[in-house]
Amino acid sequence: MRVTVKTGILFALLFILVKMLCFWSGLFIEDLRPLIMINILFILLSIAIGLYLKKRKQTEETNLLSDIKDGMSAGIPYAILVSAFLYFFYAKINPEFNEHHAAEYVMNIKKNIEDPENLERMRSGNADYEMLSKEEILAKENEKAKTLYTAGNTTTVSLLSMVLLTTLYSILIAIVYKRLLFRR
Repeated sequence: MRVTVKTGILFALLFILVKMLCFWSGLFIEDLRPLIMINILFILLSIAIGLYLKKRKQTEETNLLSDIKDGMSAGIPYAILVSAFLYFFYAKINPEFNEHHAAEYVMNIKKNIEDPENLERMRSGNADYEMLSKEEILAKENEKAKTLYTAGNTTTVSLLSMVLLTTLYSILIAIVYKRLLFRR
């Protein structure tokens, strides 16, 4: 197995460990920002360290495109493993998280519907709501929350964002390594 793939897998397992330790200890249960930042850092580190180890072992000159590909070969396994874990985590280990956020969303809508000014804004912003009663709007928003806050949606959004971030980081790190670190 290539060193870049091993690096991506290693950092993915490290993130899974950090996420589970935070869950077991009760840290960052509701506030996900620290774990998101750790995830972003681990993507960056997996690409940077994987590409560095790969370039250090190489004897011949490589082009920028092959360096980007090598960087992505560290980031893509990371993104796939972490996204698969997040699906399992939010579907089986902590399904209350999405249920709580869906209920919170519905409570905010309920509060907004009670204010006539906000209700008019909702109706003017959505043509489907113009002729609906408060109860019908609330039922539609409740259904929307149930489909929005699912483990599958969380996985899809996280996978797409991590793949995009992997692409950007691979390009930037390959350029930095080519221009500064591995000049020949």
